[in-house]
Order: sequence, then structure tokens, then C-alpha cells
Amino acid sequence: MIQIGDDAYPMTQRAARRIVLLIASAYIAPLSIAAELELRFEALERIIAAQLFTQDGRHYVRGNRTARCQFAYLETPRIDSDHGRLRVRARFSGRSALDVFNRCVGLGDSFDLTLTAAPAPRNGAIVLRDVNVSTPRDSYYIRKVRAALTQSISKDFKIEVRDQARRLLEQQPESTPSDALYKQELAAFDLGEIRVTPDAVLLVVEFRLLIK
Repeated sequence: MIQIGDDAYPMTQRAARRIVLLIASAYIAPLSIAAELELRFEALERIIAAQLFTQDGRHYVRGNRTARCQFAYLETPRIDSDHGRLRVRARFSGRSALDVFNRCVGLGDSFDLTLTAAPAPRNGAIVLRDVNVSTPRDSYYIRKVRAALTQSISKDFKIEVRDQARRLLEQQPESTPSDALYKQELAAFDLGEIRVTPDAVLLVVEFRLLIK
């Protein structure tokens, strides 16, 4: 198992070094491997922040940061597990109003929400299915937001992990000389089963590592 978290890199380098030595000794290239990647929630939060929460730490589901009266965004996501499902706590802010003489006239609110979903693989990425959005309070606007988020997240939300796997698996150990006779290349990557544990998301993957 390869862990992706705060202490992941030394373990990944040792694993990569063993793979390289095995290949060099047996003259095998490429090497097909089945493995589990353990993606800790802290690392998953950083990946989501880098991929999705890119506008001042916000993920806009409607409009953008220049819109005054028609916008909706999530911020400050926190991820953990809930009985085998992925749970995301975040802050929502939004408006659905008209600009009348430079004043926004209409509905709007800001509140905390909790999203739970079953992560699933799709084309090398993690998507969310069976999405449920809950809030500590209720109103007409909040009910509309819950329904809209449930639909949009089920349809559009995804977390790319192929590039993260490539970065980890292709990196050379620190002790490797700069003029080493080989390079590592991720030639194929297939994300299969996804499981949620109390501390992490386990990704069952098959990949082909080309040594050249």
C-alpha cells in the first residue's frame, strides 16, 4: 500500500527504489502492478483546494467573484468519513437577486452545510454519487440551494487523481544520481474500487510503470 499524506514521500521513494531494482535485475519493462493508494483526508483536502477551490479559496457553483447579485460558492471544506461514506463540511454563500440601482434585491444567505456521498471511479477520477446535502437550519432559499447542490455536485464534481499518482510514481529517489541510466514513466493507470475508512480514502488501482 502506498500512502498519500504528510509522511508519504519517503515511503513512496523506498517503494519506487525497490521496484526499480527488481526491474533492473530481471530485465523487465514495463511492469504492471495492482496496489492500494491510501489517500489521507488531509491530503485530499489539499488536492481539492488545488483543483477546485481556486478563486480566493472558493469553489463557485454559480457566477464568479466579480458577480454582485447572482453567485454561489463553497469555501473552507473539511473532509472526514461517515459510516463508509465521504463527508464534506463547508460554508456556502450565495445570492439570487436582481441588480436594481446598484442594490441586490432578492434572495441570498450564508450558512454551513454538510455533504455526504459515495465516492466512485470515473475515467481515472473520483466522482460523488448518492449525494445528500443537509443544513442546520431551513428556509425556502436554503431548500433551493440544497436541491441545486445535490444535482450539480452529482453531475460536475470530480477529483482528478491520475496526475497525483503520476507525480508520485515517476519521481526518482533522492539518492538516484542525476545521470541515472533509467527513467520511470506511468504508462497506464486504472482506478477501480474506492473505499472510505475512518482516516482515509483507499483507491484500488492498476498501473503500468515503464522503466526506460
